[in-house]
Amino acid sequence: MYRICAECGRDLPRTSYTANQYAKGAGWSRCAGCVHGHYSDSPAATISDSGRYNESRQAIFESYDLDNPFASGAFRWVAKGRYVDGERRGQACVTKWFKTGTVFSEDFFTLDIKAVDRALEIVNRFNQLGIVDKTVKINVPAVWTAVDDCDDDWAGSKNLIEPFIQNYQKFNSNTGWNDDTREWARVMQALSHFSYHVTGGNYVLCDLQGGIYQREVVLSDPVILSRNREYGVTDLGPDGISSFFSHHCCNNYCRPNWTAPANPVQYFRPTRSTTFISRSVPTATSKPSRTYFRG
Repeated sequence: MYRICAECGRDLPRTSYTANQYAKGAGWSRCAGCVHGHYSDSPAATISDSGRYNESRQAIFESYDLDNPFASGAFRWVAKGRYVDGERRGQACVTKWFKTGTVFSEDFFTLDIKAVDRALEIVNRFNQLGIVDKTVKINVPAVWTAVDDCDDDWAGSKNLIEPFIQNYQKFNSNTGWNDDTREWARVMQALSHFSYHVTGGNYVLCDLQGGIYQREVVLSDPVILSRNREYGVTDLGPDGISSFFSHHCCNNYCRPNWTAPANPVQYFRPTRSTTFISRSVPTATSKPSRTYFRG
């Protein structure tokens, strides 16, 4: 179902609007890009002690072999490359782009970065508690543009770029699935519980995945569940919050005074993969070799 944005005039699908804006009706709804500011080529997320940033302005992707830890999601392809300037010169990075036919890609960029902003606020507060002896950090993506001298099919296209994460693993999902057999997975469950408590029951930070390093844990692609479904197709709303807590058991990292929903109900089947409100997306071809991106 499409609707014209009251501000920018684009005819966009329902997934380009938050639930709040869509409920305002035709002629009044504003898309996510207009509400939160259209994406730009510079990082939109606030600089934070809990953020892990590109610290570079250019990267090269010489091979688009999808056989890597982030290979494919429901809406995006992911490939590995390397930074060619700045403080991260020579280090690995990843690029994420939307599959052909994903019509809400521009606004999904906006909602991705908006979710990271909210996640950084929550993680900062969690780190201040000193519950564990390592810092939790979040990869902060930036929207970069493919340079004009690469393949004509991709010149000028927008991609999300962020540092590569080693030893990638999943700790919980947005439907309540979690692996409580591992210590760090229990820490991540406590972080999700804390997010509900510290935001007054309005948000849950979940779908936590990333890598464990010597001094820190780095997460990527977090999901925010919200009361008003503010964060796009991965935000399962109040039913998602209830489902998440229907499978949560407090562990030794949770604090007794942290609040939780009363009598949570399971609305979604707990699955390891990320659950989306909309699932139908056509296939796409790989990007050509030696594509350059600049931030």
